[in-house]
Amino acid sequence: MFAKRILDLTAGPILLLIAAPLMLLAATAVAVTSPGPVLARTTRAGLAGRPFQMLTLRTAPGTTTGRLLRRWRLDVLPRLIHVLRGEMSLVGPCALPPGHPESTAARQLVRPGLTGLWQIGRRSDLPWEEMGVLDLHYVDQHWLGLDLLILVRTVPAVFAARG
Repeated sequence: MFAKRILDLTAGPILLLIAAPLMLLAATAVAVTSPGPVLARTTRAGLAGRPFQMLTLRTAPGTTTGRLLRRWRLDVLPRLIHVLRGEMSLVGPCALPPGHPESTAARQLVRPGLTGLWQIGRRSDLPWEEMGVLDLHYVDQHWLGLDLLILVRTVPAVFAARG
């Protein structure tokens, strides 16, 4: 877990710097195309089940901006802040609301991630049950090499805009 946190604290700020111009453009697009706040907050269960307010760029349903942000996963870029704060990790199980049926004690042994096995495995094409199985497999088998592999495979998954 220590090496994983070091990876988060090393790569997280670099990714945040790279993503900052994209986040600024995306936030501007959200502000210009639909009324309301730019960021959406949702409660999620973190490490040991501790709740935190997860930030996401707001994607208004039915708008081109919202569709593009979701398709290219730009809506999740603000979550890099949670990696730096220690509430999330770059790689881990999907962040679920507290009390969600899939939010088991096993999942809460690690921080939720920006990406994971579910992300590189066809994303939303998977039923919830398979996503849950992949998350539990990750919890049981995670190690730094797997995290690095998932990070590398996330890039083509996002550019393929699957799911």
